[in-house]
Amino acid sequence: MDPPTKSWSIHTRPEITTKYSIFTHIGSGTYSDVYSGRRLSDGTPVALKEIHDHQSASREITALRILRGSENVVFMHEFFWREDEDAVIVLEFLKSDLGTVIRDGFGGGEVKGWMMQIVSGVYDCHRNGIVHRDLKPENFLVSENGVLKIADFGQARILVKSGFDATNHGSSSHSQHPHDVIPLSDNANQTGYENQDEEERMTHDEYFRVLDELKIQSHTYDTDDKDTNTHDGNNSCRATCTTSDDDDDAWKNSLPYEANEERDEKLDGFLTSCVGTRWFRAPELLYGSTNYGLEVDLWSLGCVFAELLTLKPLFPGTGDIDQISRIISVLGNLDEEAWSGCSKLPDYARISFNKVENPIGLDACMPNCLQDEVSLVKRLLCYDPAQRATAAELLHDKYFSEEQLPVPISQLRVPST
Repeated sequence: MDPPTKSWSIHTRPEITTKYSIFTHIGSGTYSDVYSGRRLSDGTPVALKEIHDHQSASREITALRILRGSENVVFMHEFFWREDEDAVIVLEFLKSDLGTVIRDGFGGGEVKGWMMQIVSGVYDCHRNGIVHRDLKPENFLVSENGVLKIADFGQARILVKSGFDATNHGSSSHSQHPHDVIPLSDNANQTGYENQDEEERMTHDEYFRVLDELKIQSHTYDTDDKDTNTHDGNNSCRATCTTSDDDDDAWKNSLPYEANEERDEKLDGFLTSCVGTRWFRAPELLYGSTNYGLEVDLWSLGCVFAELLTLKPLFPGTGDIDQISRIISVLGNLDEEAWSGCSKLPDYARISFNKVENPIGLDACMPNCLQDEVSLVKRLLCYDPAQRATAAELLHDKYFSEEQLPVPISQLRVPST
């Protein structure tokens, strides 16, 4: 599907140009262009993201409004959007991302410092019923002072209204259309987790029971979500939510999918499986599941952690089948013994592999890592989504409280570009 024709330029809009100086075009995606700029009132550097797709714009704006109080989510200053014009989101400008951090390398305590911030950001998303659906190193941006922030919510889905706390089983929830503008609530701005009482934490069964309820509600209300998924390629590098041409070769095999539009038209309200970036996609998505929730982010988190610890991608598949094959070669056969119910996945009967007698195992893929590090990744890279460690559980994992402790944010080494 060809991207829509651009009918105007960001430079021609007086409501924007009277407030911001627009400098250079710093990146493009299928449905967006990003410019560096500066706020005229106080000189604050900004990134202006012009989004040419209504659905992507709506998702990103809604998610960023809900998550406005999160320290580990990119900050949206404001947005401009009229009925006959594309949306322009004004974001804080950040010069680096986690992919650049990985390429530069770092020490043991530093990896925990990055991980802790990643989990905190994902926790904020999930406690508000937001599934990001495209977590990868390039979508974690890094400020000059070492603060990591999740960006690019163009593929995100808001499963419930703002204020839902997935870590509190006593919370009530009411589904809301994701394209509605959802006002911020006090609860949506609460990002702290240190004072969470032990008895308030959910068990695995309780957590996923709530998620199942959210998915049912989402399917009931989200009847117009077709997820055409012609989204930006590798689209949030360096806080601009885009990538440059220089990165094409390095990431040409890890771009988001463009879904079959005719197939998506038949989903009739269910989530599409053609979402996210291949190297970080959960197995249920690769097998065509349209009945999933926050747990797909948890798989992506496991892949990101493995890359942080080994400095290389864990499952760099060149296509869907190769991606599944790589996962099976490491984790073993995907069958009813590994995940009860997997045979009901839409494409399970259509994709078959020879039985793997001796899977490689995550330990062999992470040879120079400590056992605690491998165990943490194993808790996320489970075939059964219900067995994956939640973000709330990870925040209290002993891995982060035992030696070597996470390096303080102020001491994290940040790449210069």
